[in-house]
Amino acid sequence: MYNHEPPGYSCPFCTLLAGGETPANSQRDIVLRTELATALISPRWWPRNLGHVLVIPNAHYENLYDLPREYGHAIHDTVREIALALRAAYRCAGISTRQHNEPVGNQDAWHHHVHVFPRYRDDNLYESQPLPGFASGEERWAYADMLRLQIN
Repeated sequence: MYNHEPPGYSCPFCTLLAGGETPANSQRDIVLRTELATALISPRWWPRNLGHVLVIPNAHYENLYDLPREYGHAIHDTVREIALALRAAYRCAGISTRQHNEPVGNQDAWHHHVHVFPRYRDDNLYESQPLPGFASGEERWAYADMLRLQIN
């Protein structure tokens, strides 16, 4: 009822979950995978909040409205684990999460996902725009490696 995924949509998150690669992400970006949820380094970065993480369900659900309860719980648990890992690995001062639904809500990937941002004093996250393009693999993997050390 509240879906906007276009016909023939090729979901980049589903490609990753199936073991594939996309122009923006690779398997090395995945920092945690549980039975129902996966966490990966986002390819889109904000100027003072580098290496933020996306947490996604392991099955294709477009948005919060479609998400079954058990996936919602798994995503929340994964977000919490990632938040703790970010605090330790990045030595950030706090964490922000956000999640978008529908085009007017700024959703632009048609697979439910939660952003987990490292926060720093005066970082102006909500007043800034993402950097153009995508972070390189080498940039993302450095952050992924730091997080994996905290999670394992």
